[in-house]
Amino acid sequence: MSFDINKLHIGVIGLGYVGLPLAVEFGKRYATVGFDVKPERIAELEQGSDSTLEVSSDELGEATELRFTSDASALAGCNFYIVTVPTPIGDSNRPILTPLKRASETLAGVLKKGDVVVYESTVYPGATEEYCVPILEQGSALKLNEDFFVGYSPERINPGDKEHRLPSILKVTSGSTPAAADFIDAVYCTVITAGTYRASSIKVAEAAKVIENTQRDVNIALINELAMIFERVGIDTEEVLEAAGSKWNFLPFRPGLVGGHCIGVDPYYLAYKAQQLGYHPQMILAGRRINDDMSLYVATRIIKSMLAKGVQPLNARILILGLAFKENCPDVRNTKVIDVVRELSSYGASIDVHDPWVDAGEVKKEYGIELVSDPKKGAYDVVVIAVAHDKFKALGEKGIRAFGKKTSVLYDIKYVLPSAAVDDRL
Repeated sequence: MSFDINKLHIGVIGLGYVGLPLAVEFGKRYATVGFDVKPERIAELEQGSDSTLEVSSDELGEATELRFTSDASALAGCNFYIVTVPTPIGDSNRPILTPLKRASETLAGVLKKGDVVVYESTVYPGATEEYCVPILEQGSALKLNEDFFVGYSPERINPGDKEHRLPSILKVTSGSTPAAADFIDAVYCTVITAGTYRASSIKVAEAAKVIENTQRDVNIALINELAMIFERVGIDTEEVLEAAGSKWNFLPFRPGLVGGHCIGVDPYYLAYKAQQLGYHPQMILAGRRINDDMSLYVATRIIKSMLAKGVQPLNARILILGLAFKENCPDVRNTKVIDVVRELSSYGASIDVHDPWVDAGEVKKEYGIELVSDPKKGAYDVVVIAVAHDKFKALGEKGIRAFGKKTSVLYDIKYVLPSAAVDDRL
């Protein structure tokens, strides 16, 4: 079967942090349908607004061939589909493939002979061919590599990063046949200026994605463990890391809370697949345990700092600066700051959370807390810098300490201020 790049009609399923930038780039060149199950998301995009802040109004306007819809039947005219739905984990840290299942079922209803389906959602190696393809075949009555083709091209979107954008990030591609792989690679090459890397198989591409974040997770876990050791030794972790960093090949990782939709999730997908095959991954899960427990460790450190200054936790007023999972980004998915909030609350403290980046309605719906839009100066027993937003950095020591009472604790999770400027830090 031959493929014709000149007859592309692209459908992007899922218009979040990953799908929208992709739809916009393709929508500058090809007839593109952006599909999302949330009508409110479609409404805001049609009005030229993106609540994720990944795409500006001007960029939306440049995608003249792009139209948005929550009506799955509008996908029927497409012939190249890209799936960019979330792949979260559940309470037991097992993959939740429901969004992937529903997206595949939706596509099965419109799939035609000659169509190509590319998955970008992070999965375990084998998920595309072993989980998604059977759904496509059953719902469409078509046969893989005879009637339709699939590929996998892992997303590498970094929310809030205005330097590394979709076109400037090298793209890994793959396909279910050599010809399909060539075609998929050629399609992405039209919008990815950084170029592509064609993997030898779909499983290799899936594995490459999942280990990118697993590697970071394990490295951060090591530094987090070192931070706990150095606290007991009585030395500053940052000073140790700066000294070690004087060697050319020392990796510049820093301790911290590991949340978000990638680093704190992806390792569990790989662990799940390994356990299915009878292997219990030790380093991966050990790293996950360390990072998952860091919120409790941070809360304990804050309580110790309070007691050292004679501040009693019961009824203390604590201001948390930042709730997003990372700096300069509105994304609150799987943020570990909320775990610090809940742990401190368990001591009887009163917690206010301030984050100018995130949506108050989303936070209320997701976590049940009301954000404070304008924290009162001189009102808090403790101020915690939880996220390194530029707006917080701009306040400096004086501006941040102004929120605290005369005798208050300033705790810095993110190394926003020098060690001499804070009472304690991770």
